[in-house]
Amino acid sequence: MNPEQIPELIAQIALADPRVRREDRIERRAQAHMWAGILADVPYDYALTAAQQHYATSQWPITPGDIAGRWQTVVRDRMNRHSGTFEPTAHPDVDPDDVPGYLEALRGERRAVVYGQQPPAEVRAITAGPAAAEAQRRVAALGDYLTTETRRALAPYRPVAAARLDAAQENRPDPLAVACPVETCRARPGHPCQRPTRQGGRRPIDKPHPSRTDAATTPERTSA
Repeated sequence: MNPEQIPELIAQIALADPRVRREDRIERRAQAHMWAGILADVPYDYALTAAQQHYATSQWPITPGDIAGRWQTVVRDRMNRHSGTFEPTAHPDVDPDDVPGYLEALRGERRAVVYGQQPPAEVRAITAGPAAAEAQRRVAALGDYLTTETRRALAPYRPVAAARLDAAQENRPDPLAVACPVETCRARPGHPCQRPTRQGGRRPIDKPHPSRTDAATTPERTSA
């Protein structure tokens, strides 16, 4: 965000919360300078949206740290889904032997992902078709690569995996085998349930939501 946009941002936020705007001229200048430093990497449109989301659920005055924290969560999510690999075929003008040019193109690609100008390049797993069946067959042929003692030692550090193993050994439905139906979670199969955070992100939780456990309990499995 450009420093010139900060006064406009504060003025827009002040329409919802007058407490944010300083009345003294010197204090307003110092406030704009401080906000500009904290929000230098945050796009103006996102900062305004973050303020709207904040006041939709909170009565506390927003701070620039609140906006920056929400933006960092968005950036972290995008980059976690980005493979981090550079696709030369998408940039035919880049000479692989031109190291500075290659690095600049790589930085440009990542900046585009961070600011939403292009979607993350996700690594797609083999989930269907003959190749998936062959992969499953080879994995099954490997057998169990951890001993019982090792699994017990790792259980405190892998609560989700330990819970799934216990369910399988006790012939109980595996909640993580289905997607979570909770509106604020929507965890995909194989992923732990999540809880929203104040910063607008999500935090994994150890135990699945009860409704997810109910969804995994089908009549066929219950009668078994």
